[in-house]
Amino acid sequence: MCSLRLHLFLLVAASTSSLFESATTHWSDKQALKDLKNNLDPSSITPGSCLYSWDFSLDPCDNLFSDNFTCGFRCDAVVSGATRVTELALDPAGYTGPLVINHHNNLPFLQSLDLSNNYFSGPIPDSLSNLTRLTRLGLSKNSFSGPIPSSLGSLINLQELYLDNNNLNGTLPVSFDGLTNLKRLELQSNSLNGVLPDLTSLKNLYFLDLSFNSLTGGFPSNLPDSLVQISIRNNSLNGAFESDALKSFSYLQVLDLSSNRLNGSLPLSLFELPSLQQLTLSFNGFSGIKPPSFAFDGGVAVPSELIAVDLSNNELGGFLPMFFSLMPKLSSLSLENNKFVGMIPTQYALKTVFPEPGVEPFERLLLGGNYLFGGIPSALMALEPGSANVRLVDNCFYRCPLSFFFCQGGEQKSYEECKRFSHFIP
Repeated sequence: MCSLRLHLFLLVAASTSSLFESATTHWSDKQALKDLKNNLDPSSITPGSCLYSWDFSLDPCDNLFSDNFTCGFRCDAVVSGATRVTELALDPAGYTGPLVINHHNNLPFLQSLDLSNNYFSGPIPDSLSNLTRLTRLGLSKNSFSGPIPSSLGSLINLQELYLDNNNLNGTLPVSFDGLTNLKRLELQSNSLNGVLPDLTSLKNLYFLDLSFNSLTGGFPSNLPDSLVQISIRNNSLNGAFESDALKSFSYLQVLDLSSNRLNGSLPLSLFELPSLQQLTLSFNGFSGIKPPSFAFDGGVAVPSELIAVDLSNNELGGFLPMFFSLMPKLSSLSLENNKFVGMIPTQYALKTVFPEPGVEPFERLLLGGNYLFGGIPSALMALEPGSANVRLVDNCFYRCPLSFFFCQGGEQKSYEECKRFSHFIP
């Protein structure tokens, strides 16, 4: 808490040196601060917290840095004769109660509101839509409940919106298509449901996290192609990927759709995105992989930025895709708990133990829980323990490899089970 208090102190000090002369807080801003404090549970306003120091017998802006009003907000001389509150950032002191922003005394010059890491409860008030200058709204990690007010879509200057880790439900408001300046949207860990509305108008959005909700429908085709990171893990998305669903996402670096109900074949466009570095599609129902065009380039290194790929716990079958061994930056590959058959390609082993110059080795190669058989490449057999995380347990190898390193942590499948999935086994 000390570091946060110092941060808030510096935040205020940076812009209020002119206020010491005779700062006078606008009467409506003073009333709004008073309403905010008075509607909270008094027992949650503990000694040492920001709100505990708010003494309204004094002028708030004129008494910053004194024993009263020690932290929590910032003032700026934006109107002649009076100062206005432009930022409000409470400390995580466990404040409990509703958020009250009066329709009339509503801090109209507020640009940033952050109440994160407290216990504010009840609905998010519609009156927040009156804070038309807001560029940042942070209500993370509280106990807000009910639907997200559609009126928030009128905050056209908003650049960052954090409503994650609350108890919000209902659908994402259609009005959010009006937040055209939004850069970051975090709604994870709520109980939101339904399908996503059209967000293609949010041309500045680069970060989207909707994880741990109950969203349905297929992978949304109505997202802006400005996105750098998309996380919609642990939802109820279903159906197959459209072949060109992500074709235009030239800036995308991170895609996490794990723990959904997606199925069908993975489109080749996924592996041809020019900026993609991390791809996580584990715990779905994908059954095939359409190889990208570079898979037929004769075993040459491919122009891929992928560093980590996790396709574990799906229904993928056939031989292990050769093109993963051609990705020069790929260092983590998990294909565990699928239905792959055949032998481990020599290229996988060489990339792990003897990578070519300029090629990153597999530091993490997880192939356990499949129906692989035959001999383990000699390069992997010579791998020193601790040099890479290689997991091959629970496959269909005729016998355990000589190195106990590969045998620990699991058992091979029975002959009968292996034969069901691999007609190559006599």
